Amino acid sequence: MHITVDQDKCCGAGQCALLAPDVFDQREDDGIVLLLDPDPAEPLHTIAREAAAVCPAGAITADDT
Repeated sequence: MHITVDQDKCCGAGQCALLAPDVFDQREDDGIVLLLDPDPAEPLHTIAREAAAVCPAGAITADDT
């Protein structure tokens, strides 16, 4: 799995960081998503997909490559 984020689309809701803190974080100044692990280990795939699915801005893409 490979994850990408579009920080320009991010609205800072923080759902990704709450769901998958090993994969995502937020900038302290404005809450914009920070991608900690673009290629997470298999045990994190399900939660990373869920984080991408609940992103209200559609800023997260998870590809199974």
